[in-house]
Amino acid sequence: MQHEAHTGHAHRPDAHAHHDAHAHHQGEHAHHHAPAATWAMAAQATLHCLTGCAIGEVLGMVVGTALGWGNLPTTVLAIVLAFFFGYSLTLRGVLRAGVGFRTAFRVALAADTLSIAVMELIDNGVIVVWPSAMDAMLDDPLFWISLAVSLAIAFVVTTPVNKWMIGRGKGHAVVHLYHH
Repeated sequence: MQHEAHTGHAHRPDAHAHHDAHAHHQGEHAHHHAPAATWAMAAQATLHCLTGCAIGEVLGMVVGTALGWGNLPTTVLAIVLAFFFGYSLTLRGVLRAGVGFRTAFRVALAADTLSIAVMELIDNGVIVVWPSAMDAMLDDPLFWISLAVSLAIAFVVTTPVNKWMIGRGKGHAVVHLYHH
């Protein structure tokens, strides 16, 4: 490109200031790019999600069973608590990084919603199709075995979902921006 062909454009010393500022801005973000989506990172993110889901599932089932609730309200409570504890674990870590609550809450929603949803769908789906699992009581080994197996299957199914999300700078890749 020949600059001489442009007429009527006086060259100002600050003409490229916008470009320089943009390059500097991009340089700042170079340190915040999404981490590589490894299977280990995806498994770690899924294990984090599994922890919150398991706490919520078990607590919901224990409370629902103790109160004599039926399967539907107990399952709904367990799912609500799984989301609550899943988000809470992420929220706690992001808040420790010094981020305000509103931003930390948004990060938790962005990081965990799909992961928890997939985990809950698989976990509860396995329990529903497992013969007699929905009717098992807390003192029945079937309750604990079916719950453990359903969470293990949910972990296996959710790990590739988290790997895919991390590889696109979503999910727990967002959380990693706040861990130093």
